[in-house]
Formats: sequence, structure tokens, C-alpha cells
Amino acid sequence: MGLEAGTGNNFLVGTSGQTNSFWLPEVFSKKVQVAFRKSAVAEAICNTDYMGEISQYGDTVNIIKEPTITVTDYTRATTSLASTVLTDAELVLQVDQAKYFQFKVDDLEKRFSHVNWQTVASDNAAYQLKDAFDVNVLAAAIAGIGSNAYGTVAAPIDTGHASGEIDPLDVLARLARLLDEANVPEENRWVVAKPAFYEELAKTSSKLLSVDYNQGNGGLRNGLVASGELRGFKMYKSNNISTPSGSGSPTHHILAGHMSAISCAQSLSTVESIRDNASFKDIVRGLLVWGRKVLRPEALALAIIKID
Repeated sequence: MGLEAGTGNNFLVGTSGQTNSFWLPEVFSKKVQVAFRKSAVAEAICNTDYMGEISQYGDTVNIIKEPTITVTDYTRATTSLASTVLTDAELVLQVDQAKYFQFKVDDLEKRFSHVNWQTVASDNAAYQLKDAFDVNVLAAAIAGIGSNAYGTVAAPIDTGHASGEIDPLDVLARLARLLDEANVPEENRWVVAKPAFYEELAKTSSKLLSVDYNQGNGGLRNGLVASGELRGFKMYKSNNISTPSGSGSPTHHILAGHMSAISCAQSLSTVESIRDNASFKDIVRGLLVWGRKVLRPEALALAIIKID
């Protein structure tokens, strides 16, 4: 509410006829308005089997693949048996991604401010690193998918509840079938989609849900939509999943997979506070390094849908 002339002049600067007229009481809140955080799902859908084998940028983990043995028909009295040659095929998980942050805290601000700026800024920096990691891993997962695709950018699946549209529940059923046909285990499957898809899924015409997904207890920070599963998938919501390249805004990626499909390894290798030689400030900085690898492309499936 503004201070209007004649009604709130007691606290207007420079009001004529008042003693100490330039004294102005101000109250500073010790609470900081924290920006909204996007949910991050990468840590929930990746395995971290090789996390302990890295420590810094440039580290490489060589993962030996299980050999595929050929089974041959046997004929009685056969004297010459064919042998499968064992090969040492391997996958390489390389720590080749890095992000950093740096900010400065002035001595005067640290001494006289009503807010601990270093703590506030450090919290935001940690979120920004986690968000960048999440975007990167989801993009790598989509880029590494094999042939398990439902719909294309040119011909996305028209999803909804109107005549001629595909029910979003049927989209999940198709993704489950694609994984089934690739012999992917049913346990530990997940699906990641944007809020628009879950809005369609929750509409009454789908007759899917009679209560809210989370029932007030959902884990919003890690994007988990519900404690239960749907069509065999743990459901995650994320704004970090990419929009198909070259498509319009109503087109979306729906990413499904198994925990064994992607491996992530990350290490916050450096967090330090040093003195700035050029000013009366402390420099706080941190570096996050990570690697990610699609180990099983057949354990990922992608639907490209249109919601309008």
C-alpha cells in the first residue's frame, strides 16, 4: 500500500515541519525469497554401479560386456563342434562433463547484512549444478535410444481423449510392450514425462484416478508422481526432458526405461573458499564433474506425442 499525502506523512522522507524528517524506519526480513526449483529425476532413473571408480575429470571406466554364446543344433555322432570365439567387447564410461560456479561475498555484506549471503548463494549454486546434470543425462538417454520408438517428429502420436486421439494410458502400454519385446525385466522400470502428459493422464475421461497422484505425500523434488506404478512404470515428472527437435510446442518426448539402461558417475571434485587478492571479498567456487553412458539401448523406449 502506498503512503498518500495527508494520511501517511509520518513516514515520508523530507516531510516539511517534522523533526528528524529524514529518519525513515525500515524493516529487513531475514528470510530470502527462494526461487522455485525444477524437479530432478536423473539420479532416480540411473544406476550408479561405477560411481566409486571415478574421482576426477577425464577418468575412464571400461565395462566388459557379457559375451553372446551361439547355440547350435547337435547331430548324433558329430565329430567337429563349432566354438564361439569369446571377445572382450567393452563399453567406455568417461567422465567428460563438467560445470562450475563461482561467486564473491563482500566483507561489508558479510559483516553487516541481515542475510547470510554465502549460505543462500551456495544453496542456489548446488541446485543449478544438479539441474544442469539432470538436463544432460536426460538428453544423453534420448540420444542413446535404439529402435524402441513409438511415433516420430514428423508423425507424433496424437494423445488425448477426443475422437481419434490415443489415450495416454495406451501410450504407456505401448512403451511397456516395446520393453517386453526387448526382454527387459519388468522390475525397476520407469517413465519420465512433462506435466502436460500427466494432466492428460489425470483427466476424468481416462477413468484412471479418483484421487490426486501424490495424495499430499509425493516427492516433488525428485519428480516422483506417485508411490505406486502404472503399467509397470514408476512415474516421474520433469520439465528437463527435451522437446523433439524441429517440432512445435505441443509435441513431447515420453521416455521410458529400466534402471540398468543408463549409468551415471559424478563427483563434486572441488568446493573451496579463497580470498580475492583484488578486493575485500571471499571467492566461493565449486566444480562438478560427471560421466553418463547408455549401457543398454534396448532397455530404453521413446514415445513422441502431440497434445493439443
